[in-house]
Amino acid sequence: VQLQASGGGLVQTGGSLRLSCAASGRTFSGYRMDWFRQAPGKEREFVASITWNGDITDYTESAKGRFTISRDNAKNTVYLRMNDLKPEDTAVYLCAARGIFRYEYWGQGTLVTVSS
Repeated sequence: VQLQASGGGLVQTGGSLRLSCAASGRTFSGYRMDWFRQAPGKEREFVASITWNGDITDYTESAKGRFTISRDNAKNTVYLRMNDLKPEDTAVYLCAARGIFRYEYWGQGTLVTVSS
């Protein structure tokens, strides 16, 4: 599976973005899909996850109420809708496909910059 993240950009505080992660190579419908982010000088951190059929989602505390993860298995795509963005959300956002025991595939990331 190849994962291609897109949708990042420069946005002002309070703005919104929708990130997409498109999978190709084989179907990703059997994988839990996660979004991570990594800010300059910081460790990679979990942002959100969604189960293979979309029935369970999970978010890091700072994302709850502002971010929404969703997926369209017919399009092999997972999304991250981000509202009310803050400067501390600035990071490279990466998507990952998790198998039963480990993360098996990673995308290359898309940069989100939130200006104050």
